[in-house]
Amino acid sequence: MGRTLQQARIDAHRTVEELSAATRVRVPIVHAIEDDDFSRCGGDVYARGHIRMLAREVGLDPAPLMERFDAERGGRPAASITAPMFEAERIRPERRRPNWTAAMVAAIVAVVGFVGFTAFNGADKTAKTNEVAEGPTPAGDTKPTPGKTKETKPEAEASESAIAAAPQDKVTVKLSATQGKSWISAKAHNGKLLFDGILTQGDSKTFQDDEQIDLILGNAGAIELFVNGKKVADEFEPGQVERLSYTQGDPEVG
Repeated sequence: MGRTLQQARIDAHRTVEELSAATRVRVPIVHAIEDDDFSRCGGDVYARGHIRMLAREVGLDPAPLMERFDAERGGRPAASITAPMFEAERIRPERRRPNWTAAMVAAIVAVVGFVGFTAFNGADKTAKTNEVAEGPTPAGDTKPTPGKTKETKPEAEASESAIAAAPQDKVTVKLSATQGKSWISAKAHNGKLLFDGILTQGDSKTFQDDEQIDLILGNAGAIELFVNGKKVADEFEPGQVERLSYTQGDPEVG
């Protein structure tokens, strides 16, 4: 399998460094995969994501490679135990000293993102655009009543307003690839796979469930994340793998 990927890369006139920059898979891991060594990927789930991204980047159909990988590994890996409510298992570099300038910029971005999301959400309800949350079909009719507008309380706290913008009885997660592309996997609370694939830059996906959404982000630094109507401001790094779980309510409470 590694030789197949290596030969396709060579035929495409791509270096390992170019492939790493395009897929966010680190250079040592690319070399290891081309040597059929998947131990540096951090597990079969991440290895599958790396193989899929590398194959697509060099023009290969990833499906046959996935079948070969699963056959050699005894089948597709089972779903892992999810983290507790609002708690993510993170693969992080060593903590650096606080960067107050970056923190201030992040706060401004969070406010602008919230205002933009609220405006987008209102326009989405009135104009009935084509974007629909992927997940179980809502039980009730959520169409707005003509002639009625939702009053907002100017004194409400930002977190309360953000939560009010999303259905209170559901978990709503929106992912947008803003800094490149990323492999993502999303599952409902019952283990149903909602999405498993690549988000290229500019793409967005919205998922919804009654109880819980479980995520794996292959390149977390490229993703902008909104949970229950509120932007999650976190220090995700390019190429970083994130395993996240969210339920109803304010994502910062947990």
